[in-house]
Amino acid sequence: MKSLDAKLARIRSGQYTARDFIIADAKDGDMAFGAVVAGTDANGKAKPLRAYRDDMIRVTQSGLVDIMLMSLSSTEVLTREGAFANTPVTPAARLNDTTDIWHARGAVYPSHPARQFRSARLDRVRAVADLGLFSVTFYNDLDRDIAMLEAYSRFRDEATAAGMRHFLEVFNPQIPVECPDFAAYNNDMIARCLAGVSHIDRPVFLKAAYNGPAATEEIAGYDPENLIFGILGGGAGTTRDCLELIKQAEKYGARVALFGRKIYRSEDSLCMLRAMRRVLEEGVTSEEGVKAYHGDLQAAGIAPFRSLDDDLQVTEDILRPNIA
Repeated sequence: MKSLDAKLARIRSGQYTARDFIIADAKDGDMAFGAVVAGTDANGKAKPLRAYRDDMIRVTQSGLVDIMLMSLSSTEVLTREGAFANTPVTPAARLNDTTDIWHARGAVYPSHPARQFRSARLDRVRAVADLGLFSVTFYNDLDRDIAMLEAYSRFRDEATAAGMRHFLEVFNPQIPVECPDFAAYNNDMIARCLAGVSHIDRPVFLKAAYNGPAATEEIAGYDPENLIFGILGGGAGTTRDCLELIKQAEKYGARVALFGRKIYRSEDSLCMLRAMRRVLEEGVTSEEGVKAYHGDLQAAGIAPFRSLDDDLQVTEDILRPNIA
C-alpha cells in the first residue's frame, strides 16, 4: 500500500496523528511557467526540463512525500524510467490547466477570470497513474461559476468512467471579486459544490488557499470523514513562511499540503521537506525549524539564499497575526 492510501484510511477513521499528514510535491509547473519552470543557471539561462524531472526523482526516492504531482508528459517519462517502483509515493497528474495558471513570460492571462481548459486526456493519464488534480476558481459571478461547475461535472463523469481518482483544488481568484467575506463565501461554495456528488465521484481530498485560522477550522471540521481538507502553497517566500504556513494549517485542521515553489525554489528540496516533517512531527516551532534547516544546509555544504535573520521573517500577511 502506498503511504497516501494508508494515511487517508487513518484520517477517515479518526486515528490521525501528525505523522499521517500528507505532503504532496507539486512538480506540474511546466503546465504553468513553460520553458523556465526548472529555473535558471548561473549565467541566467533556462535550465532544461530534465533538471526539474531529476528533482522529482530525487524527492520520490527520498520517501519524504506521499504524492508527486506532475504534468502528464513528466508522469509518462518517470513511470517509464521506473521512478515510482518500490517507493511509497503515489504519482499524480494535473488533469486540467485553467487559464489562471498560465504564467508564460509576458502573459496577462492571470489578470483575467479563469477559463476552464484541459490538455491531458484521461485515458492517457490512466495508463500511468490513477490519481490526478482538477482545479476550479469561484468568482461570485453566476455565469463564470456555472461554467466552472459544469466543467467539473463533465470531468467527474469521465474520471469515474476511466477509473481515475482525483483531488480538487480551489484557487482564490487572482483578481478582485465582489464579496464582503471571501473566505466564508469560498467555504460555502466548496461545501455546496460537493453536496450533490456521490461518494463514487467525490475527490479523495480537497486543497485550497489558506484563508486564516477561522476559515480553515470551519471547512476542515465541516465533514472530515468525507471531505479531507488541505492547503496549497503559493509563492516561494521565506523558509519561515513555508514552515509557519504548514504549522498553522495543521493546527486548524488541514491534513494535506501541496507545495510546489516552496519546495523546488528552496536551496534544497530534501532539506526543505525534512524541515516540514520536523515541524509537523516533532512539534518544533517554525522559528526553531528555520534554524535547524540552516544547520542542515551548512552540514550539506549548501549556501543559503538569505541570512538566517532574513529567513526567519514572516512575509505573508495572512500568517502574521497567528504566529505560534
